[in-house]
Amino acid sequence: MAKDEVIAENFAPFRWFTWPRSSLRIVDWNIDRGLQLPAIVDFLGDLNADILLLQEVDINARRTHRLNIAREIAQKLRLNYVFGREFVELTQGSKSNPAWHGQATLSRWQISGPRVIHFQSQSNFWKPRWFLPKMEPFQERLGGRIALAAEIEITGVSLVSYNLHLESRANDGLRLSQLEEVVRDATGFDSTHPLVLAGDLNLNASRLGVTDVLSQHGFRDAAPTARVPTTPPRHLLESGRHIDWAFVRGPMNVTGAQVHSSIKASDHYPISFDVDFSF
Repeated sequence: MAKDEVIAENFAPFRWFTWPRSSLRIVDWNIDRGLQLPAIVDFLGDLNADILLLQEVDINARRTHRLNIAREIAQKLRLNYVFGREFVELTQGSKSNPAWHGQATLSRWQISGPRVIHFQSQSNFWKPRWFLPKMEPFQERLGGRIALAAEIEITGVSLVSYNLHLESRANDGLRLSQLEEVVRDATGFDSTHPLVLAGDLNLNASRLGVTDVLSQHGFRDAAPTARVPTTPPRHLLESGRHIDWAFVRGPMNVTGAQVHSSIKASDHYPISFDVDFSF
């Protein structure tokens, strides 16, 4: 594993959690780099979630005031976090002081075994090119799309989380290939092991039959994103896109799923849902 590919810090208070298993709340959200950090923190604090799966998270980027966005959220909400590096943002840092961009998973409980799954299928869109100036509009990067996998130890229950960000600058075939890599990884866990797979998939899973493929491997849709858009409309003729998704596998029930379309702190809407474990 490359240096700084995964960063982990703990800010949750050290105590025995006696949370009833029926009250676990999970949020999935592409936070658009953390550009509107105060509003992001306010929403997440008000929602009082237990596990956060966040995409497009900055560390040390000029556009987000050189902050470690994952750490800022974790400290303010008293959570543990792991960050998986997706890209080095060449226009946002320097060789001696690089800026990173990736996914962050946060939890009230201990997070163990974090690892980055580097997709074999990648776009070359972000590859630096000698003829492009080192300016922010060109967004040159080193790295590639990832899934951040981790295990969250919840008072006798081990929940595996897959935090995904599939490629935006490619076709659906490449995105499906990236998703299949995560599904193959998940086959390494027993079918009774609770799993959550969520993130910005950059595709409408309902139209492409992705939900059917996932159901063949035991995954169930956890949120109504096929019916409710997860992004604001980009123009008058669009109602928004259905590109953020959450799925669960194993002995758990999902209730209270919601797309929070009133929240304007990102160019994506947060998704939340509650799970209870059925053993």
